[in-house]
Amino acid sequence: MHLEYHQVDVFSSGPFGGNPTIVYRLDRWLPDELLQRIATEHNLSQTAFVVREGGGWRIRWFTPRVEVPLCGHATLAAAHVLQLIYAEASDTLEFISRSGPLIVSRDSERLWLDLPAQYPDEEGVSLEVQRALGVDIIDVLGANELFVVLESEAAVRACQPDFAALGRLMWIGIVITARGEQHDFVSRFFAPRLGIPEDAVTGTTHCSLVPYWARRLRKNTLSAYQCSRRGGQLACRLEGERVHIGGQVTLMASGRLLAGVGAEQGAA
Repeated sequence: MHLEYHQVDVFSSGPFGGNPTIVYRLDRWLPDELLQRIATEHNLSQTAFVVREGGGWRIRWFTPRVEVPLCGHATLAAAHVLQLIYAEASDTLEFISRSGPLIVSRDSERLWLDLPAQYPDEEGVSLEVQRALGVDIIDVLGANELFVVLESEAAVRACQPDFAALGRLMWIGIVITARGEQHDFVSRFFAPRLGIPEDAVTGTTHCSLVPYWARRLRKNTLSAYQCSRRGGQLACRLEGERVHIGGQVTLMASGRLLAGVGAEQGAA
C-alpha cells in the first residue's frame, strides 16, 4: 500500500520560504520505528502524522532523529493539508498531542495556533555558552530552550555557532534573539541534539519569545521574524497566559511513498 504525503512551507507568503514540512494523514497508526524511518527519509526538520480520533485529530511529530512532544509549524501545516486536501470544512481544528490539546484557527490571512505562554527565567551568562555561540551575549534565560539575548539583529544574523559545542550543552535547543530593525524582534533556533542544526522557522520557541518581548516592549501584539537562511514571518499576540502565533502557509508538493510500508503496515 502506498502512503500519500504533502509538503507545506509554513510562515511564508509564497514558495521556497518559511519552514518546509511533510504531512501524512493516516487511516491508523503505523509502528513507531516506521514513522521514524519515514521522517528520516524526508530529512526535513519535522514530519507530521495525523490520525482521526473522536471529533479531532491526533498528531505526532518526528525530526530526522527523534519524536518530539510539540511542534508549532508542523501543526499549522497539518491543519492546512486537512482543510485544503481532505476537505475539512471547519475553520477551527482541534489536535490531540502529547502536550495536550492544540487548537488551530483560520482567518482571511493566516492560520493561528494557540499555545501556553512560557516565561523564561534568568540563567546567567556562562563561558561555555559564550564560546559555543561565538558572539557577545546580553542575557541568558531558560524556558524549554536556552534563551540567549544578543545586542542587535545584525548580531543574530552574523552568529556562526559551533554546532558540536551546542550539542554538548544540557539544553535540547538554543534560541538567540534581539530587537528587530523592521520587526519587533528577530530570532534563530539551533537544535543539533535533535538532528536539526538550525531550524528554518520555529513556532514553539515563540511561547517564550512573545512573553519576553511583550514585557520588554510593553505591547501584546508583535511582529516577529526568524532570520534563518529561508526566513519566516510570524504574527504574535499575548492574551493572558496564552500565545497566539499566526502565519501564512503554501502547499508546495504532493506525492506518494512507494516503498517500505507494505509488510510493516500489515504488522501494525
